Amino acid sequence: MAKQKLVVLTGAGISAESGIKTFRDSDGLWENHRVEDVATPRAWRRDPELVLEFYNMRRKNVRDAKPNKAHLALAELESHFDVSIITQNIDDLHERAGSTKVMHLHGEIFKMRSEKNEQLIYPIDGDIRLGDKAEDGAQLRPHIVWFEEAVPMIEHAIPIMQSADVFLLVGSSLVVYPAAGLMDYLKPEVPKYVVDKVIPPVNYYSNIIPIEKPATEGMEVFVQLLSSAGRMP
Repeated sequence: MAKQKLVVLTGAGISAESGIKTFRDSDGLWENHRVEDVATPRAWRRDPELVLEFYNMRRKNVRDAKPNKAHLALAELESHFDVSIITQNIDDLHERAGSTKVMHLHGEIFKMRSEKNEQLIYPIDGDIRLGDKAEDGAQLRPHIVWFEEAVPMIEHAIPIMQSADVFLLVGSSLVVYPAAGLMDYLKPEVPKYVVDKVIPPVNYYSNIIPIEKPATEGMEVFVQLLSSAGRMP
């Protein structure tokens, strides 16, 4: 019998427990920087060296971080479900935990690309420096979707959302668009589990099951609820 399709949308909250900071920490800064200064095309044009330095540090932070119990629980669910993860995160913690189908909406910290040609993408583990060039001669930049840039992967995410038999939202405050609108594409009858320390505004969707806990604790509850609902052997 074919496995049921579990579609998961994850945000910064799932990686926060691995020590990866979000820009929505209480001071409104991201690693002591305003988002406008390090994560927009304007910031890149104004001070590319600062932007590269910021993402070089982010890359080091992600490299030093480890998947937590929430990441591992999602990977383990592949033995029971056909799991597709759509993540707003740029880290690789889902992959390192063992998840096999992960779509990154906002890019990946361990990739870089030409600032002129979005198709020229390369792996990167160390630092990107000013003067590092792609094969087209353009400066290399992080393969990240910055604020005020289009999100090309969103079109690929929509059919995945439409295919869900069960949906899970983990660690997203649903304030960054267009990702925040993806739940609009779920079938109304699909059970929609929401795990977060603070449940985001989801009241206008049907069949919401809120789990108001941090990601690691919330995933334990989620698995228990799946089991009690007869969705897991």
